[in-house]
Amino acid sequence: MEEVLHIIVSGRVQGVGFRFHCEAAARRHGVAGWVRNLPNGDVEVLARVPPGQKAAFLAQIRRGPPLAQVSGLDVRPAPAGMPCPASGFSVRH
Repeated sequence: MEEVLHIIVSGRVQGVGFRFHCEAAARRHGVAGWVRNLPNGDVEVLARVPPGQKAAFLAQIRRGPPLAQVSGLDVRPAPAGMPCPASGFSVRH
């Protein structure tokens, strides 16, 4: 069964291509949703993850692109009032 996850990534994750790394990982694993920078320097991800892809997708997010330094990954089920797209993955600005 697919899961909808709300992920907050902390560390050096802005200005290093992290959102585009996340987009590529999502497309590779068939994940729908979006990614965006937050004002506090974190990155927020809303992801609809297909069965069997959660561990691999999160491992790529945790790794990040070469210049990133992920210090924290807070992964929770998405709140009920936070709708996630059923298909496609976008970088929000």
